[in-house]
Amino acid sequence: MIEQPTQVGWRDGDPPAELLTREWLVTNALGGYASGTIGGACTRRFHGQLIAALPAPLGRIMMFNHIEETITDASGRCLRLSGDEHGNAEARYPEAGLLREFRLDNGLPVWRFETEGLALEKRLVMPHRQNTTYITYQLLDGRDDIVLQLRPSFHFRAHEGLVSDPVPATWDVRSDGRKLEIGAGEKYPSLRILFIGGGAALERSERVFEHVLYRIEKSRGYEFEGPLWSPGVIRIPLLRSEPAGLVASTESWEVLEALAADQALAAENERLAKLLSIAAPEANESHFGAQLVLAADQFIIVPKSRPADTAIARATGDDPRTVIAGYHWFTDWGRDTMISLEGLTLATGRHREAGNILRTFASYIKDGLIPNMFPEGEFGGLYHTADATMWFFHAVDRYVRATDDRSTLRMLLPKLVDIIDHHLAGTHFGIGVDHADGLLTQGAEGYQLTWMDAKVDGWVVTPRRGKAVEINALFYNALSVLEHYLHEEQQEGEAARMHDLAARAGQSFNRRFWYETGQHLYDVIDGPDGDESHIRPNQLLAISLPYPVLERSRWDAVLKIVEEKLLTPVGLRSLAPGDPDYKAYYDGDLRARDAAYHQGTVWGWLIGPFIDAWLKLHPDENERARHFLDGFPAHMAGEACVGSISEVFDATAPFTARGCVAQAWSVAEVLRCLVKVGGRKEG
Repeated sequence: MIEQPTQVGWRDGDPPAELLTREWLVTNALGGYASGTIGGACTRRFHGQLIAALPAPLGRIMMFNHIEETITDASGRCLRLSGDEHGNAEARYPEAGLLREFRLDNGLPVWRFETEGLALEKRLVMPHRQNTTYITYQLLDGRDDIVLQLRPSFHFRAHEGLVSDPVPATWDVRSDGRKLEIGAGEKYPSLRILFIGGGAALERSERVFEHVLYRIEKSRGYEFEGPLWSPGVIRIPLLRSEPAGLVASTESWEVLEALAADQALAAENERLAKLLSIAAPEANESHFGAQLVLAADQFIIVPKSRPADTAIARATGDDPRTVIAGYHWFTDWGRDTMISLEGLTLATGRHREAGNILRTFASYIKDGLIPNMFPEGEFGGLYHTADATMWFFHAVDRYVRATDDRSTLRMLLPKLVDIIDHHLAGTHFGIGVDHADGLLTQGAEGYQLTWMDAKVDGWVVTPRRGKAVEINALFYNALSVLEHYLHEEQQEGEAARMHDLAARAGQSFNRRFWYETGQHLYDVIDGPDGDESHIRPNQLLAISLPYPVLERSRWDAVLKIVEEKLLTPVGLRSLAPGDPDYKAYYDGDLRARDAAYHQGTVWGWLIGPFIDAWLKLHPDENERARHFLDGFPAHMAGEACVGSISEVFDATAPFTARGCVAQAWSVAEVLRCLVKVGGRKEG
């Protein structure tokens, strides 16, 4: 096992502009997080030192936006550690040459600053399942006359809220020695700040920074300029004998004072080391694998924003879990959770949490569907999805095969049978079995029900109404999974019924989905405009799933065209170049991005189904399959969010990372495939 994996994300000599484009992320297992650019400037509305996950109707709240960091000595020398954009058209970087390195130690960010006669490190950690952030500075070399000056800035708001909204005219500020408590009315909780370091004190000097610029929001077509308020400057003498800094939290003072800074860091490092120790050997024998295991941890959360989940689960002796689909703006999504479950939990040895996730979602089944998503700050889910429920069957199968948890299986089996019966009878949004051919159809005007779900201003970009290829591959797989477990549980009558349904769907699929002219599968049949022959990656699921619906004689042709047209170093294109609807770049405002979202844009998670399908044709060539992952280590080290994998990429070289900077199913599928093909050991 790799001990204390370290990943360097920036070092002196790298382009200074990358201090604004490379980001870091720390999470707290509640859905809360801290995040920013390496250089310290807030370029997104989501960048902050503490985004707390609070019970609905609040959801995730920006509680601590920015911290301006400088150091001074007795000679009057003043050095700026952090960049900012307070009222500047151009961002200010940290003092030239002062930041020597940014790295992740055990997945946690470390900034190293050096200049003549001075060396110090900054660290940031969020204790597990607390809305708390520790920010510490340790003087490694230098004189004893150095003073750290921290100016914190605030704008309490929903984390996806408008940055242009005004800050309150008055703030409630209570200061008592090393304690500072800040309130902004009754809507949000107070923020409590505890100073770290002897002699630390707040010098009151309130300021409002009226025109803070969030440059990425500007490029994405959102509100991009707004105010921050600061109560003053915290001054702390820097000594080599003790850390300095602050703790910020929405927890009680008792919780805040329970752990010293070094204890909080040690506790989190111990927890992360345990995660590495239980992961599959293939996942932790290389730095790449270890980084994936640590990245996976960021998405598995306790849904604190929905107290009902906790109440229902604990009433049955369970502990609720779910998966954040991506940072910064996604909540938990049913589809993403089920696709991600094997990589995030089973490949990492977190079997108990896998069961928690499945049982949590099972409690939300309604009319034969699991929720598509849980909106931010709301109590219930939305059910507008045709494929998430079919992915649920796949996740259950992967879990039971890994754990042999028959108790959970027996609890779920009646629910799985009920799901199929609802699909046979027809459920919401036109989702149901067409009894003429036994295939699953779906579609409702104004809704996007498949994973290709972009919609803007009422425009559904890829409606895919009718019988979608991957949904029917998933349906056949679900019926086969259910038949298998019903047979194991000696429910032979129901098992035979599922067998007959699967056999009919399989026969119809192979008769109707084959596009002879193109030697691949139709993407959708029986749609409002007929059959759609776009070359998309969705057809891979007809091969890649444990129970492939496509007859073996056609696998080679499908895989060949997918590899030629769609494969890239960081995933698969969502549409083949040359198609009239193809878009090479995912950029611009919301409408432009959504127009490209599934029309060529590369998705990292799709490397999983591709490798699964490829290995079915090349079962003894794991090392060759391993090379399909070669583009991801460099991305994790030097693009977007250091230590994680982005949601999407441009469809053409250099395959620029786009979308969410840390995406659950991207990390999960790369990790799952690494375990499947075997990690490459490092000397």
